[in-house]
Amino acid sequence: MSKAAEIDIASVSKIYGTTTAVHAISLKIPAGTYCCLLGPSGCGKTSTLRMIAGHESISSGDIRLGNAVVTDLPPARRGTAMMFQSYALFPHLDLVDNVAFSLKMKGVSKDERHAKALDMLKLMQLEAYATRRPAQLSGGQQQRVALARALITDPEALLLDEPLSALDPFLKIRMRAELKKLQTSLGITFVHVTHSQEEAMALADLIVVMNDGRIEQAAHPRAVFERPATAFVAKFMGDHNVISGRVIENSDSMLKLSVSAGGEFLAANTGAAGLTDSADIAVRTDRVRIGEPSEKGLGFIGSVTNVEYRGSSVKLSVNGAGVEDFTAILSDTAFFANPVRVGEAIPLCWNREDVVVLGRLKH
Repeated sequence: MSKAAEIDIASVSKIYGTTTAVHAISLKIPAGTYCCLLGPSGCGKTSTLRMIAGHESISSGDIRLGNAVVTDLPPARRGTAMMFQSYALFPHLDLVDNVAFSLKMKGVSKDERHAKALDMLKLMQLEAYATRRPAQLSGGQQQRVALARALITDPEALLLDEPLSALDPFLKIRMRAELKKLQTSLGITFVHVTHSQEEAMALADLIVVMNDGRIEQAAHPRAVFERPATAFVAKFMGDHNVISGRVIENSDSMLKLSVSAGGEFLAANTGAAGLTDSADIAVRTDRVRIGEPSEKGLGFIGSVTNVEYRGSSVKLSVNGAGVEDFTAILSDTAFFANPVRVGEAIPLCWNREDVVVLGRLKH
């Protein structure tokens, strides 16, 4: 297998007519990293992937793969391979010829390309199906054929466009494990586009959260989960409540916010030095408890709007103190020891260390 390459995206933009799909993004993906580009539909993640692959022209900026600038190179000369969402297998060819297709286009002899295709099918545990056509395979098997076909060219980076979206939930989880195992054993750089937070958390060494053609945060999954950089990341990852308000106090040790409908909230002042008028803070949903706060500003009284049983946990939605749809994730033990109902007024609280001061993305 060829060695992995670092991917360096330098001030890359993509403009379609009057619409800017990607706004001058810069990102370094270290060699051998499993990177997930994550975000809602239309955030620019697929355009970014296609620009790395060469299937989409770059409006401005440069992309380097290893030491080579590949900005103007055609896809076949970049050292990348792309696996498409639809798999795009040839229905009339058996698996060996499907996998060997790119080598056939390069003029590799039949014996050599078939031997290499069989090696790839072996890697995917599909050698027993070598003479079958794609229609005779399950979705998960078709996906592995598409992977084998992409990997046969010994790419330095494999680019995957929502590769698991067509699979059922159980198969998704199994294929996630297979993708991770494959990337670890091959050691090459994977760049994987997804809109699933769970998928990105399970697979990536580097999560790149995109919104509206910009990068909101690029970090290890744990950093994105525990310390979201912006309100968008905190909301999109779904594990933090975001409270936006007016700054009424900003000292060396503490930030105090006032919410329009009356609530006041505290946060330890980390990175909030420049905030003077308004600010966003985030509170981890799984750190919220039912009970009176230890000090004013670390909780509020609200009305329960929804109770959702999830097996090992229970999700509460609460409105109050000017905060709508505030989420608390309680363990099933904690909830059933003291159950609450929709419509009930309850006190919620959390610790100061469970509050994050969020940054603002400069547009």
